[in-house]
Amino acid sequence: MPTKANIVVCGAGIAGLATAYQLVVQHDIKAVVLVDDKKPLSLTSAYGTEAYRSWWHDPDMFKFIGRSIDLMEELTTESQNATQMNQRGYVFLTANRNYITTLKKQAKEFEKLGGGDLRIHQHDLSYKTAQPEGLEPNLSGTDLILDTHTIRNLYPFLSTDTVAMLHVRRCGWIDLPSMARWMLKRIIAKGGILIHDHITGVNTSGNKVNGARLKSGSLIEAGKIIFATGPLIQQLENILGINPPVFMELHAKVVVRDQAGILPSTVPMMFWTDPINLTQHNEEIHQISRSPETNLFAEPFPGGIHIRPRLEGSKHTFLGLWTYDIKPVKPKFPPEFNPSYSKIVMRGLARMIPGIKLYLDRSPDMVVNGGYYCKTPDNKPLIGPLPVDGTYIVGALSGYGVMASLAAGELITKHITGSPLPDYSTAFLYNRYTETGYVDIENKQATRGQL
Repeated sequence: MPTKANIVVCGAGIAGLATAYQLVVQHDIKAVVLVDDKKPLSLTSAYGTEAYRSWWHDPDMFKFIGRSIDLMEELTTESQNATQMNQRGYVFLTANRNYITTLKKQAKEFEKLGGGDLRIHQHDLSYKTAQPEGLEPNLSGTDLILDTHTIRNLYPFLSTDTVAMLHVRRCGWIDLPSMARWMLKRIIAKGGILIHDHITGVNTSGNKVNGARLKSGSLIEAGKIIFATGPLIQQLENILGINPPVFMELHAKVVVRDQAGILPSTVPMMFWTDPINLTQHNEEIHQISRSPETNLFAEPFPGGIHIRPRLEGSKHTFLGLWTYDIKPVKPKFPPEFNPSYSKIVMRGLARMIPGIKLYLDRSPDMVVNGGYYCKTPDNKPLIGPLPVDGTYIVGALSGYGVMASLAAGELITKHITGSPLPDYSTAFLYNRYTETGYVDIENKQATRGQL
């Protein structure tokens, strides 16, 4: 057990690992100690989507996540594809011709930010399908397919009333555990230390930190402590006496064994953008909707349900996700999920992919899993110094922690080393809230859900 460190990183989730990787491997900083009482990456869901997307309409987030994807691609090359990164893209689908205007508008706004050209395909053969694996240099932009014949040839399993699809190119997913193992191995090889303990407090002198107190009773003397604690960020009130401006949302997903091969294993992430009315012609869901706890189901569900294939060894599965309940909650571990969630999600997915009806009543083949999104009211992260001198935060990474982690680790390292900061850095500072006064988090509605 080390008694001294230059820097202590609290939390061995993906944000903490990415931070330690930047400090130790990329900047050769010595005596960095990573502290967590759990195994790395074990606090949140083992069934994450592990996805990334260059599909943002906020300028700061566009540049920030773009930088993170750059770093992810570099790491993929350096690690000889330990990340198993693909560029299949995100595909947004609609059965509403009126919604095509919205898809065009979103793609043009993305183009103006520098995301690449919007290419519209009606009756030509210029559209290129995504490669299921591997990386293609300089991939960018979006493709809007308005030819229903092309859509049905590409994805015959989709609902036959699908009229348009927008394919956002610089998106896909990775194998997060594999990437994390590779980073941790490099961190340890370069002298970084991982200890299994829990930080319960800090020692300070004149509002400057000089040590971290551990649950085991040990003390690590350190002049800098970085908190990357994910959904446990609110414990900073006990540790530092500060109340982070965050709230938590519980997000679940359904993991389904796809024995019939309904969803091909090579397709992109797919989103159904239209609202879905589940109560129509379905007595079971109608009864669920009348429950006092779930009366919101009586209304059409919001668009945005999505699915992606997943391989577990040789077994074909898929993940189904639907962010329809975004009220703030108090986190508890392990999380508890609405018992109706799988029924709701599977019936929603069947609207997009009718073949999924085969699995509606096969609950033994399904697992509901998930975790918490830790979010600020503007749904941007907290990355930078905290009010106690020598303490820092990498947190509130919401539902984009995987895709943001490498740039977040790089950014906090720049703060610590005094390197020049990117222009998006000020948008993520902790003091953007403390300098503007009290934020009523409970009544902040505008940016709940995804950014």
